[in-house]
Amino acid sequence: MPRWMSFLVFFFVLLALAGSLHYYLWARLVRDPGLPGLTHTVLSWLFVGLGLSIPLGMLAFRLLPRESSAFLAWTTFIWMGVSFILVSVVFSTDLFRLMGGGLGQLLGWLGHGGLGQELEDPSRRQLIARGVAGAASATALGVSAVSVRSALADVEVPEVPVKLDRLPAALSGLTIAQLTDVHVGPTIGRRFIESVVEKANGTRPDIVVITGDLVDGSVEGLRSHLAPLGRLKARYGVYFVTGNHEYYSGADPWIEELRRMGITVLRNERVVIGDPGASLDLVGVDDYSAHRFGGGHGPDLAKALVGRDPERASVLLAHQPREVERASALGMGLQISGHTHGGQIWPFNHAVGLVQPYVSGLHRHSKDTQIYVSRGTGYWGPPMRLLAPAEVTKIILT
Repeated sequence: MPRWMSFLVFFFVLLALAGSLHYYLWARLVRDPGLPGLTHTVLSWLFVGLGLSIPLGMLAFRLLPRESSAFLAWTTFIWMGVSFILVSVVFSTDLFRLMGGGLGQLLGWLGHGGLGQELEDPSRRQLIARGVAGAASATALGVSAVSVRSALADVEVPEVPVKLDRLPAALSGLTIAQLTDVHVGPTIGRRFIESVVEKANGTRPDIVVITGDLVDGSVEGLRSHLAPLGRLKARYGVYFVTGNHEYYSGADPWIEELRRMGITVLRNERVVIGDPGASLDLVGVDDYSAHRFGGGHGPDLAKALVGRDPERASVLLAHQPREVERASALGMGLQISGHTHGGQIWPFNHAVGLVQPYVSGLHRHSKDTQIYVSRGTGYWGPPMRLLAPAEVTKIILT
């Protein structure tokens, strides 16, 4: 599917989703509380504008230079995050109200009609609706402020020891610094990349891996912001595999640009790390969804493993965790992935878990295969993280 068509589909899906969610918020925060005339009118039009701002903002980022759309990007994406948190809070209050209504009916059935009727009194219901709307709005704003602070805080550097079967003793202690889901684009730029490179180099890695979703934009618009990646230092080199967002941004030009910077792009390929006496296979595949974009893209792990010695230790780089089924079937020892952002904004992690087998952390998928899923190094969309801090991961193989 051509990039413009993919974006058009994404735009209309986002328009429908934003419209539905904002109608829900308007109903609960404006209509149900029965706000007086002018306040009702102003807030109604405000929700219309905020609902449209998200898809129109996404369109503007595609059409305008990064520098021209920076302010719009920050405001649009922050509202996107606030609205998600607000929907989560309001939906939670709806569940409690539903349970309260059920309690009122139960009390009426048991003969305690006074309290049940009191809960059904229109004036009392309006008062409760206004109280709930105010409390939900205040809670959402407070949580949003905490989330923005978390996203803009220093990126964590967790150490993750992984016992890898078949790893030669001479390579025990080999370190891999993982960057993933950086999403350089409308709100993430050169300064952030410089800090991330410093943190990655600070782990003194033997290998640096970038497991996709590095960019959200064209090579021409973002080349200068990615330039600090050329300062990454690792004994055995820096490796990259594509994520789904590379295909929205033009995968082939980005692959060429990263190779120009000295980064090895693994497209259904493997390289041997170490020397003939002590080595492991580092394997990389295209993003799980890359076949939809044509041009010869798409994951092909079997192709990458042709001629491989199955007794050698192996590490697979695959953007999406769901590649682990193929990895396990073909005997990979460890898969390193991203894509999920750890949910980024709780409770979205529960929705991610419906699509991906793992959301974050180290897991044993099968007897021979483990998988580590990073929470991501940057963020996508809202500059917000809630209970899912960003990371540059130091993986230590033993």
